[in-house]
Amino acid sequence: MKTDKIITIYDIAEKLKLAPSTISRGLQDNPAINPKTRKKIFDTANEMGYRFNTFARNLRNQKTNMIGVIVPRLNSYFISAMLAGIEKELNSAGYNMLISQSLELEENEVKYAKAMMHNRVDGLIVALAANTSNLDHFDEYIRHQIPLLFVDRVIENEDFNKVVINNLKAGYDMTSHLIGQGCKSIVHLTGNLMRNVYQDRKAGYQKALAEHEIPYEEKLVLETDLTEESSIKAAKQILNMKIRPDALFVANDLSAVICMKVFKDAGLQIPQDIAVAGFNNDISSRISEPMLTTINYPGEEMGKIAARHLISQINGDSDLTLTNTIILKSQLVIRASSLKNNI
Repeated sequence: MKTDKIITIYDIAEKLKLAPSTISRGLQDNPAINPKTRKKIFDTANEMGYRFNTFARNLRNQKTNMIGVIVPRLNSYFISAMLAGIEKELNSAGYNMLISQSLELEENEVKYAKAMMHNRVDGLIVALAANTSNLDHFDEYIRHQIPLLFVDRVIENEDFNKVVINNLKAGYDMTSHLIGQGCKSIVHLTGNLMRNVYQDRKAGYQKALAEHEIPYEEKLVLETDLTEESSIKAAKQILNMKIRPDALFVANDLSAVICMKVFKDAGLQIPQDIAVAGFNNDISSRISEPMLTTINYPGEEMGKIAARHLISQINGDSDLTLTNTIILKSQLVIRASSLKNNI
């Protein structure tokens, strides 16, 4: 419920049919009030916008020292590294971390954003789900001046604090490397193109093709969810192409390694028959055979910087009305899976 009216404890008391004194004690977290009643009071206060006034000031003066983090999934090397970076910075600053995973679904992200609000987090860090189409579910954080920061997966046109890498340059560098190895028919296996990370990597791929006067072919861009099942399916689709491509650039290391296995099981040699490159520099890229060419994606550093930036906002060292985008450097890591020229 959104309103411009200044909500008082009397409004909350009327809505809940409770005495104003009960509401007052409940908002002060007084143990004399039943925990279920206290929760109902807090939830109703949030819903009615009471945090806009004295409740918001109380929260700023009585911090929970809890930071919310919402990520797409936990079974990812990059996400694990990013969370490790966030946790190190938060712990050293006296904060705890409350984690939820959206499982790549916007409806889960909406639910957890509300849950974090009800748990009175002092700030929130978010990597968006694959199908998130807008950021309306974070409006309450803006209204209540609760610091909010997006990391890695963002909506480009929205005016929020962000920590990202230059995915366009990384996609360009990888594709240029493959072209430099003599590859002219390069498949790009990507994730959901609603997300900036995959849009930008594809844009970098297209830019490199154009600069080297290689025609862009839509049929060579395969959009999947980058799961094991979809990666196997994509690899088999590549094997069945009338003219087999000479390179594959995948927006995820694990998917690239899975594709390599399918190719090898079909009798292909890597990189002789098809060069393969991934993205993230996760553990799978270093234990695959051959080792996988990839982009070093600084997950832990990204998490540390995101946490530091959020803490500075919570502590009042940064102006909440000012926003900025922090762009971290990534690095092309060349390994045997793409080195056709060395054969």
